[in-house]
Amino acid sequence: MEISGQAGQYNAKITSFVALSCAIAATGGLIFGYDLGISGGVTSMGHFLKEFFPDVYIRMKGDSKTSNYCKFDSQLLTSFTSSLYIAGLFASICASSVTRAFGRRTSILLGGTAFLAGSAIGGAANNVAMLIIGRALLGVGIGFTNQSVPLYLSEMAPPKYRGAFTNGFSFCVGIGVLVANLINYGTQKIKGGWGWRVSLSMAAAPAMILTFGALFLPETPNSLIQRGYSPDKVKKLLQQVRGVDDIQAELDDLIQANDTSKTIKHPFKDILRRKYRPQLVMAIALPFFQQVTGIDVITFYAPVLFRTVGLGESASLMSAVVTGVVGSLAIVMTLLIVDKVGRKVLFFIGGGLMLVCQFLIGGIMAVKLGDHGGMNNVYAYLVLILVCIYVAGFGLSWGPLGWLVPSEIFPLEIRSAAQSIRVSVDFVFIFLGAQSFLAMLCHFKAGIFFFFGGWVMLMTVFVYLLLPETKNIPIEKMAMIWREHWLWNRFVLDDDDDYEKSGLKQSENRSA
Repeated sequence: MEISGQAGQYNAKITSFVALSCAIAATGGLIFGYDLGISGGVTSMGHFLKEFFPDVYIRMKGDSKTSNYCKFDSQLLTSFTSSLYIAGLFASICASSVTRAFGRRTSILLGGTAFLAGSAIGGAANNVAMLIIGRALLGVGIGFTNQSVPLYLSEMAPPKYRGAFTNGFSFCVGIGVLVANLINYGTQKIKGGWGWRVSLSMAAAPAMILTFGALFLPETPNSLIQRGYSPDKVKKLLQQVRGVDDIQAELDDLIQANDTSKTIKHPFKDILRRKYRPQLVMAIALPFFQQVTGIDVITFYAPVLFRTVGLGESASLMSAVVTGVVGSLAIVMTLLIVDKVGRKVLFFIGGGLMLVCQFLIGGIMAVKLGDHGGMNNVYAYLVLILVCIYVAGFGLSWGPLGWLVPSEIFPLEIRSAAQSIRVSVDFVFIFLGAQSFLAMLCHFKAGIFFFFGGWVMLMTVFVYLLLPETKNIPIEKMAMIWREHWLWNRFVLDDDDDYEKSGLKQSENRSA
């Protein structure tokens, strides 16, 4: 299947070599998704709460004086969830230097190894300190893999199908969440109350797949060029990756991009330059908006939320499984259509679904759930249905596209630094959301869903006005989308000297 078309597309086929390499790398999403799904289920298990967070357990079991919205409000409990993300924040910053100097494959390998260690400590924990140490090591693993895996996928994928390949990461995140919810549902039934240990230690399974697979991954042509390998060696790898002999146009663009990157001695300093303003804004805004959809707090605390509206422990865990299935199916749909319909259309469709569901959920909980007692089962399951539709909307838009778009818009010279900023912002707001959600639920009550709905409205306007369409544009030619944008062109066109020096103008003239 040869690729040709708009924007000076390179010659390429979808080869089994690149498909297998990307499939292995994409399993980095499994460890992220598994952790997102596992923590919420574990923190709703009675035996886990009784052993480590007895105050929460007492409130959950029968404290009639505590509001339904406040029974799980505990800063120590949220620290168990959020400690991973503060560790991931610092790890992702370190991962930028490792990824740039030693390659994407090395960062993936280090991430998988740290995650293995964290899962072992978490499963063996006998006090809160051990739980948090284990979570911190998991955070180091996720910090490295979230920084390197999307870059790996976007650089290895054929340009025309880059959206589908890169969304493999988000698909694996969804599968990880689903598997975690299934495991929680099963381990909750284990007699003796030690099922939570199985849930936490099973994080080692996806980490083993990633770590072992990373030993055999090829490095990306972009990384080899950046690290000084000879053009002949890169050409041979590029021919193997693309499945065609005529790869000279892509190789020339890689060499030109690398020549530009050599002028950048301090990527974190240079990304502040005016010419990189669009990429810097997107590296901050896209992960910020991805988190203020409210999706991760729903992922963390879905079982807690369902228990709040009156479902039992087992029913709450099964409800989380259902939402995981829906989310995974939505990501599969996105994977199949993203390179056909484009990124912005999916942002609008998914954003609309999320907005409607947030307001409906908030309205139902405001009217039908008081501070004490339960909610009628009909309304409880209606909330479940709306949560499923909301998760489907996220799976069509901000879930996969929040990772895809940043991975494809950064030029080589600032790519690792920009991706680290993207991942760091992600971790900051996941941490803040995880740490504050239960307190916000206690104080805002049903209004929390209107809070997140307001952000969904704002981010949809942001996409409409400020995010260009990137469908089918090769990564090394992505500079053109900013020069044609009504706002961003005034930043990137101010530096004509850099534009001439970069060789991009000559490259575009040649492809035209």
